[in-house]
Amino acid sequence: MKKRGILAVFACLFFLASCQEAGPDLTGMVPGEEERLVVYTSHKEEVYGPIIKEFEDRTGLWVEVVTGGSNELLERIAAEADEPGCDVMFGGGVESLQLYEDCFEPYAGPGSELLKPGLRQSGDRWTPFSSLPVVLIYNTRLVSQGEMVSWAGLLEERWRGKIAFADPAVSGSSYTAAITMLSCLEGDIWENLARFEENLDGNILEDSGDVVTAVDVGSCWVGITLEETALKRLGQGANIALVYPREGTSALPDGTALVAGARHRDNAVEFLDFVQSQDVQALVVSDFARRSVRSDVHDREELPGEEEIGIIDYDVAWASGIKEEFLARWEAGKGGVS
Repeated sequence: MKKRGILAVFACLFFLASCQEAGPDLTGMVPGEEERLVVYTSHKEEVYGPIIKEFEDRTGLWVEVVTGGSNELLERIAAEADEPGCDVMFGGGVESLQLYEDCFEPYAGPGSELLKPGLRQSGDRWTPFSSLPVVLIYNTRLVSQGEMVSWAGLLEERWRGKIAFADPAVSGSSYTAAITMLSCLEGDIWENLARFEENLDGNILEDSGDVVTAVDVGSCWVGITLEETALKRLGQGANIALVYPREGTSALPDGTALVAGARHRDNAVEFLDFVQSQDVQALVVSDFARRSVRSDVHDREELPGEEEIGIIDYDVAWASGIKEEFLARWEAGKGGVS
């Protein structure tokens, strides 16, 4: 019995060895450096997934995707400046990209002349991807039409503790929303920030995606979010309505940027051209409920035009420059302590 057991072990080992020898050689399937692209993205998979897949199908390139928050990824890009691990930053508010502009190489693609006015960065350190108006929303079962129509309304006592707002220290879109509000309100911006934070009454959400949910279920009555997010949730039957504030609002783009010293620069440039192409920009409108950055791609017919919304002249450089002071004041005022 003992001898048969030993023979069985040897037979098993021989079988495994023969299987390894007969297996396919996978080394040829690993793409070479000239066929690679590394993309860091803060977009959700529902956005980056279809775009990356279509890009791979059209070009035959192999794309490695690394996901994370905008600030997290930008800090990583900065830390890797001497030996870049990334070729393209895909996503992120342009204020954040502006803060890290030294990490990016200027690039203007063939569609640059078709960008809508005001969306092209003067130094071409980032390329706009989609236009994202900031809107107000309210729960249609708890708030009557016409009760919430303005930024100034958010400072009224009756909304204390009932406002859904994500932490701008974490969410780039929430920071954009806060600066938009402060730009539209009359008076001292820091006094208005303190009043707004006091009205939140410590009710600060961790993620911008939680804003619509909080308003939909009624744990908050009103909120601040992106038009894109509100439209998607409306399409899913959420109990919300959206409002374009009567003082105006911003329609800031998120962006795509070419990392300085990128190992796969040619492929990165091809990707930047792709995401700004007419095909992808049409997809931005039809599938992602966003607004295109190209003048030759029309937005959804049911949406009001930018002239109707009252788009403000949002100063990206100024917004980036005051971010450190803003966050310091925000942290000091958390919990309603102004």
